[in-house]
Amino acid sequence: MSWGAVLAGAAAAAALSLILLLLGVGLGLAAVSPWAGDGASAGTLGAAGIAWLAFTQLAASGLGGYLAGRLRVRWRGTDADEVHFRDTAHGLLSWAVATLFTAATLTASVGAIAGLGVKGAATAAGVATAGAAATTGARADTDGTLAERGADGRAGTDPLARDDLGYYVDTLLRPSAAATTSAGAGGPSAAANPATLRGWPDASMAHADEHSSAALHRLVLRALRHEGRLSAEDTRAAAQLVAQRTGLTQAEAERRVTETLQRARAEAQALETRAREAADAARKATLAAALWMFVALLIGAFTASLLATLGGRQRDLVD
Repeated sequence: MSWGAVLAGAAAAAALSLILLLLGVGLGLAAVSPWAGDGASAGTLGAAGIAWLAFTQLAASGLGGYLAGRLRVRWRGTDADEVHFRDTAHGLLSWAVATLFTAATLTASVGAIAGLGVKGAATAAGVATAGAAATTGARADTDGTLAERGADGRAGTDPLARDDLGYYVDTLLRPSAAATTSAGAGGPSAAANPATLRGWPDASMAHADEHSSAALHRLVLRALRHEGRLSAEDTRAAAQLVAQRTGLTQAEAERRVTETLQRARAEAQALETRAREAADAARKATLAAALWMFVALLIGAFTASLLATLGGRQRDLVD
């Protein structure tokens, strides 16, 4: 066993792999563009990346294997089949040492490249969680304020979740056409603002509005956690709050509550479906990348072994 030849071939293979890797990154960056319609498509980049990975393994492993077979001394008086086996083993070992050396020295870079698909899947899964949180992830605190929960269950401050949930509450509290007409004629109607007829001060009325909004937030949240449905009692309670703030009748308010909750549930389901589709696409891309990397490494091992035998034959001819 000539470890000097093996290490020499491995060093050459690792160096050429690094050079080709940097060249591939440069070519890849030159082919992409942040502008719509410019640059290569994702499918083209994927195919080009696979082809470049295979070429890198062919070139680097072939060089390393050839040097490992060519640089060792000739075994005189050894059977030809044994010489062939030893040359093959030297080429395979040079590929193995180069692969391990590259993995050990470029762990961070290789991990970052290989982890792009995993991170994409995780991000998409996070989008799915955020999409659900946008309509179901908020909780009402005891003081009537809102705080959203993140994917890890802790309180967060996701503005998208807060705004989406608040949007549906605002939809419920939109004044009716009659209340808007009355307000334009001279002031809000009694149905829209019953507190004004009772003579409540502004602070008390604001507090009552805040309390009713918080109660609606809690009811909407509960509905979205139960497939967009409320019990008959909760539906009546929500409709009463809506009727007090909008000037709608009880029947109209109940219809608005039901329709709004159904719309919110449909949007939440659509967000979750799109996020799951993105996560599944990222998973498939990661799987394909791992399989093609496996194939490329096998190609490198075979090439290194084959060219080591070629280098050995040329060595024997020279000797």
